[in-house]
Amino acid sequence: MPAPLIWLGAAAVSLYAGNKLNNAHLRQRSIVQKLPGDCKKPRAPINGSIVTCGIYEVLDHTGIWIDGNIYELNGNGLVRCVSPSRFLANRSGDHIYVACNPQGQALAEPKSISRAQSQLFTLYDYHVVRQNCHKFVAEMICGYDCEVTSFSDLNEFLSQQFNTVIDWRLTQINNM
Repeated sequence: MPAPLIWLGAAAVSLYAGNKLNNAHLRQRSIVQKLPGDCKKPRAPINGSIVTCGIYEVLDHTGIWIDGNIYELNGNGLVRCVSPSRFLANRSGDHIYVACNPQGQALAEPKSISRAQSQLFTLYDYHVVRQNCHKFVAEMICGYDCEVTSFSDLNEFLSQQFNTVIDWRLTQINNM
């Protein structure tokens, strides 16, 4: 009986270590200047901006900010529109971060708004690697299928798409 718990613990430690290595790699390549939690300078998200929250300090969950709510691909495959407090529910993070450029301007793609809204209540064949929230966000931004499978991939995609280093800022909506 203890063996599965040991395996589960080893997997969690492995994910955590891999996440830290990916973060260091993103900084080294000048893709990300500040990761979620690094910058306490708040920034209000704008329509079409990319937001994220942490999941047990190992993973990240992302969505598109639209009219005070967040469009996300849920783990059951359903695209839904949720409040910021619902976006954080059942996750370890207490904060939502918004992708910005180094000057603190929220990054947003106006076309992602209509794309995300058109997908509301669509059911995707969710897969933790092949079809997840990061891929959903990237596809809403660019409008076509892309090879984004991780938060690290999404940061690279955002850096290329917006031609800037990514600076994740704490949102001003965290007093919910």
